[in-house]
Amino acid sequence: MTKPGRPGASRGKKKGPTKGTGGHGRKSLEGRGPTPKAEDRPYHKAHKSKVLAERAAAKRPAQGRTPQRRPNDDNEYVTGRNSVLEALRAKIPANTFYIAQRVEMDDRVKEMLSIAAKREIPVLEVTRPELDRMAGFDGVHQGVALKVPPYEYAHPQDLLEEIIDRDETPLLVALDGVTDPRNLGAIIRSTAAFGGQGVIIPQRRSAGVNSAAWKTSAGAAARIPVAMASNLTSTLKDLKKQGVFVLGLDGDGDVSLPELALADRPIVIVVGSEGKGLSRLVTENCDQVVSIPISAATESLNAGIAASVALYQVATTRAAQQAG
Repeated sequence: MTKPGRPGASRGKKKGPTKGTGGHGRKSLEGRGPTPKAEDRPYHKAHKSKVLAERAAAKRPAQGRTPQRRPNDDNEYVTGRNSVLEALRAKIPANTFYIAQRVEMDDRVKEMLSIAAKREIPVLEVTRPELDRMAGFDGVHQGVALKVPPYEYAHPQDLLEEIIDRDETPLLVALDGVTDPRNLGAIIRSTAAFGGQGVIIPQRRSAGVNSAAWKTSAGAAARIPVAMASNLTSTLKDLKKQGVFVLGLDGDGDVSLPELALADRPIVIVVGSEGKGLSRLVTENCDQVVSIPISAATESLNAGIAASVALYQVATTRAAQQAG
């Protein structure tokens, strides 16, 4: 197969008489036309960027909203056997599966290798120090890691529409100023455990789905979608217009959680930061501000624990109503 020549380049071919100059070099004095744009020259890096951009555009959904990513996101590493296995089972996009040298093989590791082979995910054997680096300072990898591209966030409206299309009663959790990714991971895990369908985070001043959140979620991040709101207050207002009740968790709430009468309704539970709690604008847009009864010796609850308690209460109330 011949390779196409560069625009403007020519290969010498001897045709006809070659004796004498016969105007040799005349064509070299003629203009060759305008220089092609950089992106149209196959050997130029701009052309490669153009091709990659066209491929990426072709892969985007034809309809619906384009999944959002946080600016400057880079690849993340999911570590730990349960987290990696759940991510592989859920067919989360993955670039590489890493396994430690002389790792202890169990059923989970065998299943990981089987899934990676079927999905044609490259498998690399690396040293444990290299896995330590991927897992981070306080991470535990258990001999395995999965390199995944930046998390693609859903749109809050798409999330709600999908829940309604499944004929389910919405139970969502929204985070207001929760900046610890481990709290986010714990909330995702609790949302999955108690029948919730998704988590909403604001675009700014919030933890994102990174390796720490993946790890703490114990694989639940592969099943529970996380939506990103460009403005949390506006998103809550939109949810209210569509019949979703906004419940804020706060120690000074006017309704005690056990007395909550809205558990059977479409709900979004808003959890504030452990230090500052709910912001003023978010509080003003809550249909009810709910408090969790705790001992006077305890000042407040961790955001992840508070969300778990509220989700459990809602799930228990709904189950009792369905049984009755």
